[in-house]
Amino acid sequence: MSYIDKIKERTKINKKTIVLPESNDKRTLIAAAKILEEGIANIIMVGNEEKITDGAGWLEVDLTGIQIIDPHTTPKLDDYVNLLYETRKAKGMTPEAAREILLKDYLTFGIVMVKAGDADGMVAGACHSTADTLRPALQILKTAPGVKLVSAFFVMDTKFKDLGDDGSFIFADCGLNQDPSPEDLAAIAESSSRSFKALVGPKPVIAMLSHSTKGSAKHALVDKVAEATRIAKEQYPHLVLDGELQVDAALVPSVAKSKAPGSPAGGKANVLIFPNLDAGNIGYKLVQRLGGAEAYGPMLQGIAKPVNDLSRGCSWQDIVGVVALTAVQAQLV
Repeated sequence: MSYIDKIKERTKINKKTIVLPESNDKRTLIAAAKILEEGIANIIMVGNEEKITDGAGWLEVDLTGIQIIDPHTTPKLDDYVNLLYETRKAKGMTPEAAREILLKDYLTFGIVMVKAGDADGMVAGACHSTADTLRPALQILKTAPGVKLVSAFFVMDTKFKDLGDDGSFIFADCGLNQDPSPEDLAAIAESSSRSFKALVGPKPVIAMLSHSTKGSAKHALVDKVAEATRIAKEQYPHLVLDGELQVDAALVPSVAKSKAPGSPAGGKANVLIFPNLDAGNIGYKLVQRLGGAEAYGPMLQGIAKPVNDLSRGCSWQDIVGVVALTAVQAQLV
């Protein structure tokens, strides 16, 4: 059974309700039909019912059983307006502005549904930027208690079953924080360990990646990762973590034996923490496009309730996978 098939089975233990606000995107419509067919989650779509059903008909997909909420006709609009107003009034939000936003911005409408408890999570980003997807989540749902930093990760399911956790890894941060500080990198490592336990396996082994292994190169970028490693070991002593490591030293036991003998993570890593967003974004896409891995994300960690982004280059299959992962995250909130 593949990694994502195992996740889909977990969704059925306690089925959750996920909002898909991008109802004008054909990939989203196809994914919604497949999610319903497989029983992965209950689905809410935001938009005009006639347009959504027409789109489903044109694509020849069956959306029987889906819940469609039109912001213009829902009897809960006033409640949602008040909730958005109360949440954001300290930032200058007015009831009139809240109503206008909810009628025009389906992503914010979906986030408010999650805030209200009318849905368990949301997935979007197929036709919106990461910034557009994340802004309302951060403003309205805010961070989970005790979390220092919201960050993004990908679950990577590779063909190399002798590496990682049966070929599966978490890569972070590949979608949100552009140039994290050493303190940020340490926080990302800790959050990623919890995401690994929730979605992959019980034993995260974390590598703090660099172009250097244990001082083989001298540069401020190396110093940043070495400092992040020191902070992580000090603040989160329970983590199995090491750095700075080159990616081959993190993944390949024979290379680790040569470059980082005695490293607790060398040759065994299943959580890869990249030094910046350039490295993370390039890295996951190379593994996906040239290595043939399945990439699920960018998933978010640290928000009070599950909200996850999609690459605008995603397929409908990617959407199904991210919804399944979001549903499992919702089981754990």
